[in-house]
Amino acid sequence: MKNYTITVNGNVYDVVVEEGAGSGVAPVAAPVVKKAAPVVAAAPAAAPAAGAGSIKVEAGAAGKIFKIEAKVGQAVKKGDAVVILEAMKMEIPVVAPEDGTVASIDVAVGDPVEAGAVLATLN
Repeated sequence: MKNYTITVNGNVYDVVVEEGAGSGVAPVAAPVVKKAAPVVAAAPAAAPAAGAGSIKVEAGAAGKIFKIEAKVGQAVKKGDAVVILEAMKMEIPVVAPEDGTVASIDVAVGDPVEAGAVLATLN
């Protein structure tokens, strides 16, 4: 029996795999999956941007920054695209969670990002 820890879309799972006895064929795996307690990785402390706002615009998935739609100082409405994220060959708009003014853009085109990373802030 072998134990593995697998992370899928930010969810951590403990998996136990038993090798079955076979007749010369590859072992048959019978996975038993149970959800483990969430693992929170500590992000390296970064200095806050000079004009950082209080409203965070966060990545919903891991990916790469494809395009930056807004500029610092630009007024945005709830639902306006601030950044375009590329994940699994799809372009995913990351939108303003509420009305505000862009205080900082904390990423550049081509940057890899993790789910939950702060991409920009609003005031």
